Amino acid sequence: MYLHLGQDVVVPTHSILGIYDMDTATWSKHTRALIASMEKAGRVQAIFDDLPKSCILCEEGGVRTLYISQLSTATLLRRSEQVLTDSSV
Repeated sequence: MYLHLGQDVVVPTHSILGIYDMDTATWSKHTRALIASMEKAGRVQAIFDDLPKSCILCEEGGVRTLYISQLSTATLLRRSEQVLTDSSV
């Protein structure tokens, strides 16, 4: 199963480690440090035109990627629930 993160980016649901709200997650210095280190390593993909609302941490083949999306965590949750509902039919 796959989850559409915005724009043309789709990831396998099994690769998702976490989905975080940018408004609250970036308050922590540890989260800011993680984002900075992943940017430095070239592991951040910005998939937004407007303000970023969420970040999605994925791991595929031992490589972690942080996607920054304009979709809210609530929208991503609804989409993930829809994926689960569609696969059980």
